[in-house]
Amino acid sequence: MTTLAERNETASGYEPGRTLPLRVELIRQLKRRRTLVMGAILALLPFVLLIAFAIGGDPSGRNDTVTLMDTATSSGANFAAVNLFVSAGFLLVIPVALFCGDTVASEASWSSLRYLLAAPVPRARLLWSKLVVALGLSLAAMILLPVVALAVGTAAYGWGPLQIPTGGALDTGTATQRLLVVVAYIFVSQLVTAGLAFWLSTKTDAPLGAVGGAVGLTIVGNVLDAVTALGHWRDFLPAHWQFAWADAVQPHPEWSGMIQGTAISITYALVLFALAFRGFARKDVVS
Repeated sequence: MTTLAERNETASGYEPGRTLPLRVELIRQLKRRRTLVMGAILALLPFVLLIAFAIGGDPSGRNDTVTLMDTATSSGANFAAVNLFVSAGFLLVIPVALFCGDTVASEASWSSLRYLLAAPVPRARLLWSKLVVALGLSLAAMILLPVVALAVGTAAYGWGPLQIPTGGALDTGTATQRLLVVVAYIFVSQLVTAGLAFWLSTKTDAPLGAVGGAVGLTIVGNVLDAVTALGHWRDFLPAHWQFAWADAVQPHPEWSGMIQGTAISITYALVLFALAFRGFARKDVVS
C-alpha cells in the first residue's frame, strides 16, 4: 500500500518547465489553415492597393490638404507607410484577435484541453506557451504586411526617400528605422486586443466567441474615442493613441503621444493577461 508521500512524489525525469515546448506549439499553429489564410490576406493587401492606385490614377492633388495617402506612389517607403495606415485601425486587429483568441478556446472546442492538462502540462505553462506563440504570430503578421508592401512599392514606384505630407523627406536609412518603430508601436498598441482575446479564450469553449468579443470590444473603444463629449476621459482609451505613430514619420519626431499610448496599452494588457492566468488556474476544465 502506497503512502500519501509516495503518491505525491514527482515522476522521475518529469520537468514541468519542459512540457509543451514553444517549438511544438509554434509548429502546430503554423500548420493550421487560419494561419495560412491570414498570412495570405495580409500579403495580398499591397497588391490590392497597387491595383487600386493603377486604376484610380495618382492619388495626389485631389484635395487642398495633403495627407499620407496622397504620397503613396512617391516611393516604396511611402507605399509601405500607407499600407500600415489603412490597416492599423482594423485589419491588423483581426490576426491579433484570431491568434490570441483561438488559443485555449480551440483546444476546449476540440475536447483536447483536458488531455493536454493530463499529460501533465501545468496550467501556467500551457497558457504561457500559447500566449508567447500567439503574440509571436501577431508580430509576424505585422511585419509581413510592411515587408511585402515595401517590396511591391519599390518594384512599382522605385526606391527612394519617404516623402512627408507636410513637407520634407526622410532618407531611406532613416525611413527604414522609423518604419520599424511604427511596426513596434502598432504591435504594442494591439496588446490590449491580444489581452482581451486571450482572457476571453480562457472563459469560453467557443473560439469565435473569444475572437469576435475581442474585435467587438476594440470597435467599441474606437467608437467611444470618437465621442468628443468625453473630453480628457478619451486619454484613457487605447484607441485614442492608435495613430500616435504618425508622429514618428516626421522630420522632427514627437514621442510623447507614443509614450502615453504605450503606457496605456501595456497597463491594460498586463491586467488582462493576469486575469486570464488567475481565472484559468482556478477553472474546472471539463472540455
